Amino acid sequence: MGIERIGVVGAGQMGNGIAHVAAQAGFEVVMQDISDAALERGLATIRKNLGRQVRKERLTQDQADAVIAKITTTTAVSALAGCQLVVEAATENVELKHKIFRNLSEVLGEEVILATNTSSISITAIAACTARPDRVIGMHFMNPVPVMKLVEVIRGLATSDETLAAVLEVAERMGKTTVESRDMPGFIVNRVLMPYINEAVFAVYEGIASVEDVDTAMKLGTNVPMGPLTLADFIGLDTCLAIMEVLHEGLGDGKYRPCPLLRKYVEAGWLGRKAGRGFYNYGGR
Repeated sequence: MGIERIGVVGAGQMGNGIAHVAAQAGFEVVMQDISDAALERGLATIRKNLGRQVRKERLTQDQADAVIAKITTTTAVSALAGCQLVVEAATENVELKHKIFRNLSEVLGEEVILATNTSSISITAIAACTARPDRVIGMHFMNPVPVMKLVEVIRGLATSDETLAAVLEVAERMGKTTVESRDMPGFIVNRVLMPYINEAVFAVYEGIASVEDVDTAMKLGTNVPMGPLTLADFIGLDTCLAIMEVLHEGLGDGKYRPCPLLRKYVEAGWLGRKAGRGFYNYGGR
């Protein structure tokens, strides 16, 4: 199946990044969200990131302008009808994703491949919300999408070989490296990453060390570029909590229990960088 036009549902952090790399790879892109304001913010982020590439001389200004020209925006789901592949990049919420996929299934032709950027939720369950489970697949990009090379590809129980092959080809054309995972909670990356972050939160919660010392210890002791609590703030503490809840519920093992401190920060609205405050203060309340 030849894919030349890609739809992206959601213009937020992940959605605009996916739209960016798809357009830069030469695909025509339709970015859809529920409001014009969200779409404008998404386009502004893409322009900012392209501007950075121009300043670093990785792109010319003409090339950056050509990328923007390949992206159209819309608030109407029906405008995705001309796409061969639609990638959902909404908030990591089970009910929301199921609702989106039921709607996409009703509006779009059965030949359209529906991919989800979920970082932990069952692909099989999402596919069951549609009339074409064989054409539903997980396509989990890493954040920030224009920088990170990895895409996790996850087949649901009914995903066809044809769907898998088409998505692998698209990811390759985007310049991404793919890994395939079974449809299990957290897949590969978050099955390993989120318990690591959660344990770092427990270290603070139990008074073992300060936020700063936990991050310094892991950076200098394991040579990672970013401490786990800085990384949690970057990802978003609400997202970390949502993934831990999926792991805990899906695997039924107490070792995946979200730390009470993580839950309390989310209740307070201290969600990390995007909220101005998380484990660190970025100028928020």
